[in-house]
Amino acid sequence: MPSPTRRAAPARRSSLLRRAAALLIAAVCAVPLAACTAPATTTTASESPTPVARPHVPAGPQHPNIVFVLADDYAMNLVQHMPELQRMQAAGRTMSRHYVVDSLCCPSRSSIFTGRYPHDTGVYTNAGTDGGIDAFHRYGDQQHCFAVPMQKAGYRTAFMGKYLNGYVPQKMGPEPGWDEWDVGGGGGYAEFGYTLNENGRIVHYGHRPSDYMVDVLSRKAAGFIRTTAATRQPFLLEVATYAPHDPYVPPPRYAGTMKDVPYPRTAAWDATVRNAPSWLKGHVPLRPAEKALIAKDWERRLEADLAIDDLLKNVRRAVADAGVANDTYVVFSSDNGLHMGEYRLTPGKETAFDTDVHVPLVVTGPGVPAGTTSDALTSSIDLGPTFLDVSGVGTDPEADGTSLKAVWHGADPADWQEGVLVEHHHRQGVPSDPDLQNARSADPPAYEAVRTKDAMYVRYADGEQEYYDTAADPDELVNLAPKGVPPRLPRMLAALERCHGVASCQSAARTP
Repeated sequence: MPSPTRRAAPARRSSLLRRAAALLIAAVCAVPLAACTAPATTTTASESPTPVARPHVPAGPQHPNIVFVLADDYAMNLVQHMPELQRMQAAGRTMSRHYVVDSLCCPSRSSIFTGRYPHDTGVYTNAGTDGGIDAFHRYGDQQHCFAVPMQKAGYRTAFMGKYLNGYVPQKMGPEPGWDEWDVGGGGGYAEFGYTLNENGRIVHYGHRPSDYMVDVLSRKAAGFIRTTAATRQPFLLEVATYAPHDPYVPPPRYAGTMKDVPYPRTAAWDATVRNAPSWLKGHVPLRPAEKALIAKDWERRLEADLAIDDLLKNVRRAVADAGVANDTYVVFSSDNGLHMGEYRLTPGKETAFDTDVHVPLVVTGPGVPAGTTSDALTSSIDLGPTFLDVSGVGTDPEADGTSLKAVWHGADPADWQEGVLVEHHHRQGVPSDPDLQNARSADPPAYEAVRTKDAMYVRYADGEQEYYDTAADPDELVNLAPKGVPPRLPRMLAALERCHGVASCQSAARTP
């Protein structure tokens, strides 16, 4: 099997154009979430939006709208603290076994956009020679974003918030496929004092309560929904928040409201793994100061998540008020999870443990049965193909993911995928990387992993292995690899590592 550190560059990207900017100026602000005041300063960017010709298609059952809200570092243990998300679960369908292709921002988001595993996007990290927006562009991945064919098919599209690591609003313009573009850079993590590229204009936001970034995105999203719905044109909207990523900045209205809410400790919290891999061995118990910081960070994450919950409420209200609720899918998910004390690790990600790669996926919309849960195994590469399928645009046979349309609508296919791939490269330690970690928070070597309904198998670049029986050991505390690994798991992992395109990857995901 090829080492995950020595992959060939994807062959399918060589003949692609680097850029085809596409934007129409749209209305921005008109939502009573907070006073909508003018930002501090505005300048003009170097690139201007270019209108895109497209067919006129009417919104409705054949071309439903899609609103996709993507949170950053949102872990499963946050769901119980978001009332609006729980209302979405009551009104729609929860995918209880949804995993990301890597517990790291840029590779995960690149795979969501394209429906391709990292070995086909070429994006493995946030920065350096194998990551960030530079790698995304180098392999022409922007041309394979689900927004491109949807825009060409007649959808009005908008992207708001966090795009890819390395995007600089002052130097880079809108990406292909998006009519409205309201995107920030690295300053967005602070939630105040950031810059957005708004349809080619550089807009600087300050430190007033109304400048809180999640709220700004919420107002812009609701405005886009209302103005586009009025035209009877179908729309695709992605709102990607920076929250609740470190430094866990809540809006002023929620600061201090979740004080003393205890962190939900599982059996893995401050615990050791039996037969742990080398990188995890020898971790000492969490120190009192580390426990205190985790408690504080947890409170601030909860408070930041309340703003995301408000965003969900705001966009769902805008959809209802516009009279298009029966023709609109609203989807919520995250780019990755986060551990906070599990396995004696301080807050971080990048591991193949459930804390890091298992994230929520909740959907409401036409034909979605209310109050239901599916345990079908799904991956972040399945989102793009699903958006194309439910919108009537068609499928991309070169995508590695598969459409979830039937599952979203209540089906339980007998021949469903039985494994999903997680691919992680050891990162190059670029100082500007906002997810730079050390051994205390988790800095695993490069690995590839496969997750099934009852197992997690990891193979590291140095040959070490992990195998957990997740049915008997859901907290993943006993590595059974020294006693032997079920032969099917290495076979499935090898097949998934080599797969390209939906037919190949679906076959690999059902390796006997």
